[in-house]
Amino acid sequence: MSLTSYLVLAVILFFIGAVIVLTRHSAVIALMGVELMLNSCNLMLVTFSNMHQNIEGQVMAFFVMVVAAAEVVVGLAIIVSIFRTRRSTSVDEVRLMGR
Repeated sequence: MSLTSYLVLAVILFFIGAVIVLTRHSAVIALMGVELMLNSCNLMLVTFSNMHQNIEGQVMAFFVMVVAAAEVVVGLAIIVSIFRTRRSTSVDEVRLMGR
């Protein structure tokens, strides 16, 4: 496969993730969209790393995966905490700063 097809796939995945984040009301689904966007960035990093025949892109992709794992842990902990108090994971109903 050519490098262009990997880049097109990464752009499509990023676009799908952005649409999910912008249109869904559930915080869990929005986190899945963010993860999809991060994984598309990883695909681009690895593709450019392969294109330039160096390892820096793959190392950066590894660090992005570590940050994404930490983001999921913290994000799910916050969502569970909000669900216990509000009984909903809808991002439209959460207004913690106003009350």
